Amino acid sequence: MHSISLFPSVVARVAERRGGVRVFDGLDPRRTAHVVVDLQNGFMAPGQLSAVATAPGIVPNVNRISRALRAAGGLVVYLQHTADPAAVAGWLTFYDHFVSPERRAGMIEAFTPGNFGHDLWPELDVQPADLFVRKTRFGAFIQGSSDLHAILQAREITTLIITGTVTNVCCESTARDAMMLDYRVFFIADGNAAHHDLEHNATLSAMANIFCDVVTTEEVTGLIGAATVPRAAE
Repeated sequence: MHSISLFPSVVARVAERRGGVRVFDGLDPRRTAHVVVDLQNGFMAPGQLSAVATAPGIVPNVNRISRALRAAGGLVVYLQHTADPAAVAGWLTFYDHFVSPERRAGMIEAFTPGNFGHDLWPELDVQPADLFVRKTRFGAFIQGSSDLHAILQAREITTLIITGTVTNVCCESTARDAMMLDYRVFFIADGNAAHHDLEHNATLSAMANIFCDVVTTEEVTGLIGAATVPRAAE
């Protein structure tokens, strides 16, 4: 688990701009989706090409959020990074210039559907009602990456909870674009994983600055629980 610390300069800036770090004082679970980003064997299993050593440690928090949101009538969506030959052919700027030929081949091997690396991590609490969405870019919302936006809009989802790996790559990219598509986004400080605390905290600080409400698992499950109490009493 990461040692979490927002940059003091960001905390001071947002306190001046909006009065504090926190953004939203509640959520409607029935219009909320927990988007679990890329918790696949290829990013989780020791020895895999893209393994993130901190990622298995966030799974209990991810599962806790999923269980709370499902119980309150919300949606859980698992994103799966996909790098089969067709996906690679559509994103050559990345695959030709930002990775070596050997790593490119390894990514195709790992993240082609049907292969071990593409499968979800078995310790995730996956249920039959959950959705599974493949994406071919870091962010799920950019054109050509996935149909996540259409799926969420069809279900009248307005709020997202983002967990997964890698914090400063696919999670950050997905969260940034979600906010700019007018979703309310909760970015979970202890439910995302990066290779290093500095990278993780840099993203948390960027998200808190102007994109997301950066909260803990305890805080977001508290909001889910609080939202269900009035309906239960009616």
